[in-house]
Amino acid sequence: MSWIHSLLFLFLVFPWCITGESSSPEVTDDGAPMDKSEREALYSAIQGFVGDSWNGSDLYPDPCGWTPIQGVSCDIYDDLWYVTELTLGLVHENSLSCTASLKIKPQLFELKHLKSLTFFDCFTSSTTISKEDWVNFGNSLESLEFRSNPGLTGELPETIGSLSNLKSLVVLENGFSGKLPRSVCNLSSLKRLVLAGNSFTGTIPDCFNGFKDLLILDLSRNSLSGTLPSSIGEMVSLLKLDLSNNHLEGKLPQEIGLLKNLTLLDLRNNRISGGLSQSVENIRSLADLVLSGNPMDSDDVMGVKWENMGNLVILDLSKMGLRGEIPSGLIKLKRLRFLGLNDNELTGTVPSKELETLPCLGALYINGNNLTGELRFSRKFYEKMGTRFKASKNPNLCQYDIVSESPKYVLPLGLKPCKMKKTEGDLVILQTLSNLKKEESSSSMSLRVTRHVLSKGFMWDLLLELSFIVLLK
Repeated sequence: MSWIHSLLFLFLVFPWCITGESSSPEVTDDGAPMDKSEREALYSAIQGFVGDSWNGSDLYPDPCGWTPIQGVSCDIYDDLWYVTELTLGLVHENSLSCTASLKIKPQLFELKHLKSLTFFDCFTSSTTISKEDWVNFGNSLESLEFRSNPGLTGELPETIGSLSNLKSLVVLENGFSGKLPRSVCNLSSLKRLVLAGNSFTGTIPDCFNGFKDLLILDLSRNSLSGTLPSSIGEMVSLLKLDLSNNHLEGKLPQEIGLLKNLTLLDLRNNRISGGLSQSVENIRSLADLVLSGNPMDSDDVMGVKWENMGNLVILDLSKMGLRGEIPSGLIKLKRLRFLGLNDNELTGTVPSKELETLPCLGALYINGNNLTGELRFSRKFYEKMGTRFKASKNPNLCQYDIVSESPKYVLPLGLKPCKMKKTEGDLVILQTLSNLKKEESSSSMSLRVTRHVLSKGFMWDLLLELSFIVLLK
């Protein structure tokens, strides 16, 4: 073989020997290359969150090969690896933990194929997010989450509204404040919008008419005020609506009755004052309805045709100032598991036998009312409920003692035992049911000693009782 043929053979077999230094993509262990600028942007962005001491040197050849970084996922575009998901914070034991002096580096926004970005328990010291750079993710980002970052303060950037492909925006339990940015109205592709557990103030923007695909809207645990906008009724796909623990007021808009797919409506601890019967009873899909802590008009709530809402599983009407008797329609809710009527001004008797026929009922709270009469629930009912049944603080409500040796049997606390009248000739005797049960197992002579006799022959009866005492001695 001539020297020319030998040289050609070397070129064909060992082409890497003559490539030299180049900016070409590096080949990973599984054969796919990663653009060098993409890797450098990722490493720089991560260093901003976990500290400069981290350089990824133990992850050779790159984070998309056989040694990936926890919280980083990649995909191939035009035969090159690009980062598509980035999660920062201790989501898992081996996740990258954020340093106390973290900073968002501009290189983060150079990850041009990033679809999902999550910050979990990263920002502990006071930090504000700049408005710039978010527009760079406008065509790629589909999920953005800030979870449990108490140090994230200030307003949510208006530029968040430029993320036109966003399907999930979760801003949960952070330190954000100020008004909700109206630019959120531009995110019409959203399926999930969660802005709960912050300090947002002001009114809810009236711009939900374009949110045809939204499934979850959670604005709970803020300081939002004003009335619920009528455009909320145009979110025709909505499954969950949680506006609890705010300062919302006024009447519910009738348009809320158009949410035919809604399964959860949680409005607890607001100042909503009416509009319930005109709207909610039309939502036959509702499974969870929580209205406690709202000063609604009693007639409005009590006028709801509850029997038409057969899918209800949870119904909480506590602390609403309700008056009148327990609505009869409630006893027709065969799927009901939780019924909260406590701390109202309800009167009348408790339909014990009817409520006991509800096959799924596992928690019943009627305490803190003005209910009267006798509780006639069976021993089996009390055993089933345990501490999930409360009827105390009803001054004129009493209970019968039921003899049971079962350790599961727990009588409701705070209720006096019912008294019974018993007639013996011309004697009218008052005694508790428990004493009556003792009479069945004791001699009539011993029991007469403990009775309080209320008759016109009082003196004779007293002497009779004293004689029995002497005989017993």
